[in-house]
Amino acid sequence: MMLSKPILLVEDNLDDVLLILRVLTRAEIAREEDVAVARDGAEALEYVFPAEAPPAQDTEGLPRVVFLDLKMPKVDGLEVLRRLRADARTRLVPVVIMTSSDEETDLMRSYSLGANSYIRKPEDFSQFADAVRQVGQYWLRLNRAASSVAAS
Repeated sequence: MMLSKPILLVEDNLDDVLLILRVLTRAEIAREEDVAVARDGAEALEYVFPAEAPPAQDTEGLPRVVFLDLKMPKVDGLEVLRRLRADARTRLVPVVIMTSSDEETDLMRSYSLGANSYIRKPEDFSQFADAVRQVGQYWLRLNRAASSVAAS
């Protein structure tokens, strides 16, 4: 696998994509070029598991974290999460659900499928920006990823 982006953002709402990229860059958490954006679940799966590449045995190059929306065209977020957790290479990649869904079934299914975090997107612009900043700080600066534990 030849991935080099620390963040995979899986989001079909262009306004949310632009806000997330802006917050991460202004807070100096990530550069825009550090974020791979997939506009639906099928793009996300193709990014992580490219059809033309043979399956790799190592996890080098995988995103450090996946920010995943649930309600998307083609392949929904729960199916993306299920497929990430089913593959040994991506089983330990942190997946943060960032969704507008407040449904208890989505919350429970996300955690039962192996989500690391579930965040309901605030409707207020500044609260959403603050949530993105906090999530980015935690997962990219504070959290010690499993791959770094195994490599040390």
